[in-house]
Amino acid sequence: MGQIQLGQYGPASHVIAHISDTHFLSAGKPLYGTVDTDTPVHEALAQLERSGQPIDALVFTGDIADTGEAAAYRRIRDLVESAADRLGARVVWVMGNHDKRAPFRSELLGETGYGASAAEPVDAVHDLDGLRLIVLDTSVPGYHHGMLTAGQLKWLAEVLSEPAPHGTLLALHHPPIPTMVPLMSLLELRDQAGLAEVVAGSDIRGILGGHLHYATTGMFAGVPVSVAAATCYTIDPSAPARELTGVRGGQSINLVHVYPESIVHSHVVLGDFDPATRFDSAFLARIEAMSPDERTEAFSRQA
Repeated sequence: MGQIQLGQYGPASHVIAHISDTHFLSAGKPLYGTVDTDTPVHEALAQLERSGQPIDALVFTGDIADTGEAAAYRRIRDLVESAADRLGARVVWVMGNHDKRAPFRSELLGETGYGASAAEPVDAVHDLDGLRLIVLDTSVPGYHHGMLTAGQLKWLAEVLSEPAPHGTLLALHHPPIPTMVPLMSLLELRDQAGLAEVVAGSDIRGILGGHLHYATTGMFAGVPVSVAAATCYTIDPSAPARELTGVRGGQSINLVHVYPESIVHSHVVLGDFDPATRFDSAFLARIEAMSPDERTEAFSRQA
């Protein structure tokens, strides 16, 4: 099913599924002994397939495996790549603070013979039919906070020196925006001024992040930032102000629709829920067959 245009905006040029913080373990072990990390990822992929939307890429913004186990990477890779084949979508993996660079490279990216470069940041550029997606590795081996090296910032500036036809999205794990959870601020992306200098005035149209385990948005150097909540467990932003509380609920992903005029990030809660109201595809077909004025009278006019 293609995109449907009934309003004043044309169809999106690109649609991206933004997924984060899967925290897989080997052999399907539960995280912390109680958290089922597998089912929400299965649900996310099933819901994307059910939607019928044309998904160009599945972008995972870090913490793919909770302890960097090679077997955990293999499990999620096989699951995701199978779904991506059915969707006709690219898969983009981003390093997080829980990930380990060597198995990340070998198991997710299929890199071999990298030698000493295994310890280097895993940065990449993907061309999604004219939409440039830049992956930045903000992880710091042995720590949970984020950082970018001078070399990474220089590389980013060089990549951005020539604009892309549809502009650029930047995907990283540690989002460069404030967090309302005090303890999480200790684990933020540090020294953000250097990144701001590179981002400002570039063709970057949006920044995709994870790490916080709750969905949020903000602005950085004049660019919108969208953070996808975790699929494994979420942090409750309404918990008492001096607490950090993770809960087994509220898991979600984001859908990113790229238009010439704008980029829209939509929050998709995972799971099956009883419908409160429903207009089916037959109803939509009748609306599509009408003129614009008829559509207004049929669907916009209040009863």
